[in-house]
Amino acid sequence: MRCKADGGRPWIVTWWSDGASKALLSHWTPDRAEVNATGMKDDFDFVVIGGGSAGYAAARTAVSQGLSTAVIDGAETLGGLCILRGCMPSKALIESGNRNLSIRRASEFGLQASAAGVDVKAIRDRKRVLIDDFASYRQGQLQDGRFTLVRGRAQFTGTHEVKVALRDGGEQSIGFKTACIATGSSVQMLPVPGLAEAGFWTSDDILDADSLPASFIVIGGGAIALEMAHYLEAIGRRVTIVQRSAGLLSTLDPECGEVVMEAFRKRGMTVLTDTKMLAVTKTAEGKCITIEHEGQTIQAEAEEILVAAGRVPLIEALGLGDAGIESLNKKIAVQPTMQTTLPHVFAAGDVCSALDVVHIAIQQGEIAAMNAAALIKGEAVNREMDYRMTLFGVFCHPQVAGVGATEASLKKAGVPYLAASYPFNDHGKSMVMGETEGFVKLLTHKHTGEILGGSVVGTEATELIHEVVVAMSFRSTARQLALIPHYHPTLSEIWTYPAEELADAVD
Repeated sequence: MRCKADGGRPWIVTWWSDGASKALLSHWTPDRAEVNATGMKDDFDFVVIGGGSAGYAAARTAVSQGLSTAVIDGAETLGGLCILRGCMPSKALIESGNRNLSIRRASEFGLQASAAGVDVKAIRDRKRVLIDDFASYRQGQLQDGRFTLVRGRAQFTGTHEVKVALRDGGEQSIGFKTACIATGSSVQMLPVPGLAEAGFWTSDDILDADSLPASFIVIGGGAIALEMAHYLEAIGRRVTIVQRSAGLLSTLDPECGEVVMEAFRKRGMTVLTDTKMLAVTKTAEGKCITIEHEGQTIQAEAEEILVAAGRVPLIEALGLGDAGIESLNKKIAVQPTMQTTLPHVFAAGDVCSALDVVHIAIQQGEIAAMNAAALIKGEAVNREMDYRMTLFGVFCHPQVAGVGATEASLKKAGVPYLAASYPFNDHGKSMVMGETEGFVKLLTHKHTGEILGGSVVGTEATELIHEVVVAMSFRSTARQLALIPHYHPTLSEIWTYPAEELADAVD
């Protein structure tokens, strides 16, 4: 892809094997005069469009660098996706589901316990209390006077100006030397015939419902779909999962999704993969999806449909074309410096990231602001995102987490590697806990032994993965990890088994 930027200098945008965007060109480092080449009055050094995790990280970093900063956010409630409709509310609900699963298994541990029932409204109300607390804290951060908060929707009207449709009426034009787009994402809709007419739920509806139907068809096989399916089944709803691709969690090593699929089926869920959805119709009892699966046309029925097939960047109304900001594969094209095709405008978070997760959005926002400050000061724009330790987690049961490379990405890159795994059903602490599904896996360089990636499917996977993250941050080898003392019996000591195997196998 060739894009016009820097006065016509071409950009060549490609994609890394892990999906992260990478632009190949020498760094663009204009002097102060070039930043102000429009001749217009700049109202702010740095303008952030969007006040979620990426936007707030960008704004606070810019302020720390001495930049006059404005944040433009037109959402009804400040806080961003993670706090209001994503990470935090979903985990609050899932925790209730996890507790109910434990009650259902009480007899395995010699206990007599039974749930008198599930109060969905009480679960929702607990979530609201937690989220109100989290959101009020973020709102306080956004309104503490460090930067200017503008409540409205922004649209580019040029390369150094946005027009803001204010929430309380009217418009305001704001000029900037540099800017960062961090408007987040919205639920991805699917072009399945009859779906819109029949109606459906999204994760937003699940998170704030005070009652839930008895059965759901969940469309999707990624993190949102699996977390919602886990929660719904854990509180007693009948669940059918319909996934278009051949497996679940398709961005991870295939065995991760296979373990989750088997575990879900043991819990009584129906999981259909490698499907083509033909049509959706209403029935007397609810909804029906007609599907092509394994060479046959079948139907799945439930009271309601949950569409959880991912999210798409929220960028359509920004007028990016008026500013010369281009996109690639539906996301804003960026360099590792987080610069867009208009180099004094940056992007961060779901609008440009290959993986829509909070810690990456925060890092991107921080790097965008640091590079914006360098641009204004006439310094080199040389801070770049490092996706070597890209981290991912899914809070279903069993949990799933991964960091760094996968076997597929290493093969594609031609990196010589070794892999070793160890199952939870042969690990003392997990056996005591009755949590024997899944495994841990390490990937190392074949010749140096450096840890290149890791994955875990099983109990507390999203906590256990951080042992590998820390090891990778210090570029540890498998041998070094194996030599670190681990208390016994603990879940974390399971990492020493594949580490020992790999230490002995390195060339």
